[in-house]
Amino acid sequence: MNSDLPANALPANAQPVRAEDAFDVAAVASWLAAEAGVEGVPEVRQFAGGASNLTYLLRYPGRDLVLRRPPTGAKPSSGHDMHREHRIQSLLAGAYPHVPQMIGLCQDPAVIGGDFYVMERVPGQILRGDAAPDLSPAQARALCTSVFDLLIELHQVDPVATGLDEFSRGAGYVARQVSGWTGRFAKAHTENVPDFARVTRWLAEHQPVDVASAVIHGDFRLDNIVLGPDLAPAAVLDWELATIGDPLMDLGAALAYWVEAEDDPMMRLTKRQPSDLPGMLTRAEIVEYYLDKTGLSTDNWRFYEVFGLFRLAVIAQQIYYRYHHGQTTNPAFKDFWVIVGYLDSRCTQLIEAA
Repeated sequence: MNSDLPANALPANAQPVRAEDAFDVAAVASWLAAEAGVEGVPEVRQFAGGASNLTYLLRYPGRDLVLRRPPTGAKPSSGHDMHREHRIQSLLAGAYPHVPQMIGLCQDPAVIGGDFYVMERVPGQILRGDAAPDLSPAQARALCTSVFDLLIELHQVDPVATGLDEFSRGAGYVARQVSGWTGRFAKAHTENVPDFARVTRWLAEHQPVDVASAVIHGDFRLDNIVLGPDLAPAAVLDWELATIGDPLMDLGAALAYWVEAEDDPMMRLTKRQPSDLPGMLTRAEIVEYYLDKTGLSTDNWRFYEVFGLFRLAVIAQQIYYRYHHGQTTNPAFKDFWVIVGYLDSRCTQLIEAA
């Protein structure tokens, strides 16, 4: 099961920078030298996996850093707020040792035209798509539970003790999420996708009250987790949607990405992680595992399941909207509208089954 990678190995998804996503490397190098004493001009590669904010590898002799910034043309929002993302990880570091070390935040538009931050790169392996070592069913199950233990551990972090309660808006998180994501979808709607009217009406009518208030990640997936020696989880990445909210909403969002071996062909096309390996827990088993470990309970899991899929549809549609309107030419986004249509059908099927 050992999957050690050399710390200086070039990540497989670190590719040449797309022309539309290029930035002034010399300006960033000068800022890093003044901000953190990092000397020299790095070799820059772009990580191909991200579909929201842009992530780059800054390769110095003997040291790798990572730069995060919003995409060109992105509308201001919490999902593209570099100060917020940087601060959340900085505050978490003392209580949750699975965040990268922050190097610095730049809010001077003269450097590259917008905010960005830089952090240490955590070496290791990230499992994407079908990429996975040869695991026995027992090893796959152990990997699955260790990953969701990370989520459980995060949900136990004290928001007040860490200062993360500054991101809390109080009770009513579920209601705000239903309203907020419904509004986001309306703003990103294009004529070639369904309107999700039945889904959003059902969510509004069946929403539960918050079961708890916890630090939540908002985009918890295997391909946002760096695995170290023997596939032990080393770090959780992509904190752009993290906040204080209902932990069952976080679990529902995570399981929207959890494709199983028995899922239909269209659902399997959405797979971004090897969650269907023999031995991996099913979505139902993960819910049972999580509730048992946390002591939480619900008799309304169908709501969290439907909401997670609707939220995934909104994220896909927001990305497709940028492609549809020429704000990005990344060909990876051109068929996202098909996924959005499928997710409307899947949500509707779950509602009818309820």
